[in-house]
Amino acid sequence: MQLFYNPDITENTLQLAFSKEESRHIVKVLRKHTGDMLYVTNGKGWLFTAQLNLADIKNCLATITEKTFQNPKDYTLHLAVAPTKMNDRYEWFLEKATEIGIDSITPIICDHSERKVVKTERFEKILQAAMKQSLHYYLPVLHDPIPFKTFINQQHAGDCFIAHCEETDKKSLKQLLKPKTEVTILIGPEGDFSTKEIELALKNNFIPVTLGNTRLRTETAAIVACHTAALLNE
Repeated sequence: MQLFYNPDITENTLQLAFSKEESRHIVKVLRKHTGDMLYVTNGKGWLFTAQLNLADIKNCLATITEKTFQNPKDYTLHLAVAPTKMNDRYEWFLEKATEIGIDSITPIICDHSERKVVKTERFEKILQAAMKQSLHYYLPVLHDPIPFKTFINQQHAGDCFIAHCEETDKKSLKQLLKPKTEVTILIGPEGDFSTKEIELALKNNFIPVTLGNTRLRTETAAIVACHTAALLNE
């Protein structure tokens, strides 16, 4: 099934116009014709079935014939992950986390972050493409980049964890995670969180955890955390 994304559709929408880029894809690549069915999500849990009324390379039009709502999963996962030095590694994390199942992401700027400036426009496109490819109907929320200290001092619902590499008393994330809960997990940059950041997180009731016996790259650690939560909630 080819899935399209349109954030402006609601359950009350009757007619749908596709962008020039999407229209070309529908006609030239998918070779759809008038009367064919298309599938669209608004990224908020709705799947719409639409019948193509006009198969025009520049402006396809369709009528919505059916709509179904998928209830959200019974846990929520928020990953706050430091930007990686190479953007493509962070983009890989965004893609795979979306496929596995994640609700929100916050890029956090840390003391040891080599990348301090983050542009999220391309990140949004990565999330949308991964949602469509994996046939999910919920688009993860990508928050604006934020300094670590600011993020830590915000209110966070549910259980909060910080994964770091320092040799301190830590328990395994998979031992501490509880099913059907709200979870926030912090993942640091290539140089790990600073001692000061770890101490600040602990003061704000973040629980220190380990993700395994080996040292993981930032993006790998984030995927391990995401997959651990997904497996626990299967």
